Amino acid sequence: MLSISYGTLAHTAGHLPLKELTAALQNYNIEFVQLALSKAIADIDLSPGKLSPGLASHIGEQFDKAGIRIGVMGCYINPVHPDPIVRRAEIDRFKETIRYARQFGAPMVATETGALTTYKELDPYRYEEIGWEALKSTIEELAEEAEKWGVFIGLEGVSHHTLSTPDKMRRILDEVPSSTLGVVLDPCNLIGEAIEEQDALVDSCFKLFGDRIILAHLKDIYQEGSRVYHGQAGAGLFHSADFLRKLHEYKPGIDISLEDTPGPYINEAVARLNRMFSI
Repeated sequence: MLSISYGTLAHTAGHLPLKELTAALQNYNIEFVQLALSKAIADIDLSPGKLSPGLASHIGEQFDKAGIRIGVMGCYINPVHPDPIVRRAEIDRFKETIRYARQFGAPMVATETGALTTYKELDPYRYEEIGWEALKSTIEELAEEAEKWGVFIGLEGVSHHTLSTPDKMRRILDEVPSSTLGVVLDPCNLIGEAIEEQDALVDSCFKLFGDRIILAHLKDIYQEGSRVYHGQAGAGLFHSADFLRKLHEYKPGIDISLEDTPGPYINEAVARLNRMFSI
């Protein structure tokens, strides 16, 4: 029977030299990491243009020696940046990560999709449409690159980003019909402050694109008075057990990356989640 694989952001352990980083991550009860190169690795110049097959393989080998998979490359760009020069640099950085993802041992590269209000000052009436066209153009280009290299692109929706709802996620999958596109499902990011609507929103995600989910992020929702915020997984207002059950029904064996869960609490969170849901 397949078990749930939990992981975390590699830089949860800090911005460290590579061997110190992998050693620190061994203290966590995880099977994989989401690796954002510049945020995690301190002793190697990983600025744009520096990657090579040898360097990527070396980094991947160090994680493998530590018994930790690189499940996903985190390359969180702003694909709707209003400055075309900056947006081009962001696209090129993402494409470079796509080209070397397999040498790292990762099957996918993930990103969010930029603020929903990016073009509001430019056009307060059509800003969503303008942002959508910028996003679509970027995703089309990235998907073409991903198809060349056999790598998935993971798109993550957030309630205040261009992909702000489950319906919009379905729309981009339909309008860019590439098999390389998949969904990084972070339900708490999509819920935002609509805590009472969480069950309907989660069900909508599975109904609209359950078959396209390639990675899950898991955190929790907390509320103090009117303040809603995110924190360690499994101890707040999000219906984690129900989500895990539904996720396993749709995608057994999928990787789940814990977010907003500091290093000292990861093992506690994994144990809590395992008590909530055991296969």
